[in-house]
Amino acid sequence: MLRATNYNEIFTLLLLACLLILAIIKVLFPKRFQDFTAIIFNFRYLKIYGRDQKFLDVFEGFLFLNLIIGLAIFSIITYKTFFGIDTINLNLLLLKTAIGIGIFILIKVLIERLISSILNLDSVIKNYLFEKISYKNFLGLLLIPINAILIYSLVPSKSLLIAIGLILFIVHTIGIFLFYKKNLSLIKNHIIYFILYLCTLEISPYVILYKSLTTL
Repeated sequence: MLRATNYNEIFTLLLLACLLILAIIKVLFPKRFQDFTAIIFNFRYLKIYGRDQKFLDVFEGFLFLNLIIGLAIFSIITYKTFFGIDTINLNLLLLKTAIGIGIFILIKVLIERLISSILNLDSVIKNYLFEKISYKNFLGLLLIPINAILIYSLVPSKSLLIAIGLILFIVHTIGIFLFYKKNLSLIKNHIIYFILYLCTLEISPYVILYKSLTTL
């Protein structure tokens, strides 16, 4: 458990912000939110709302904000557990982490849309991005109780954080795998371009990010 008062205060405010975001979503989009929370168990949300995608979607925007906050909290907890940080720099570090995560994801999505247009993969990538972003946003929901437990109940250990990270990765990977399974025939028709897309925009950015972080 993170017992330092400075940590608890800022993390409590951020967790309350996440809960407020979910409350707003539930009030504004009750049916859609209900479908979204069951995204792991059925494809209803993806089928219904995937057909009517918008570039700027309020529902997805709120969920994305919640995801950024959740990832920032989890990242700081992980960084503190592995390397230790000064509580004086917590607010600034949280802000930088949240902004960095948000910019990284947004730029990646924009580049993916651009490349998909260049490679004539719009029909495949459009739904792929929607499903991938939806599963990412679902991780944001999972991070609320996970972060709360790490802050107030358990003492974060390296092995525990690695296990949680693997679970989150598996949940995200399941979503991507299900997309591949549903669209296998369509992907086969563009297999070369799709492999090029995966290597360029799904693998390379994370390799570069990992190398950047490990050299800091």
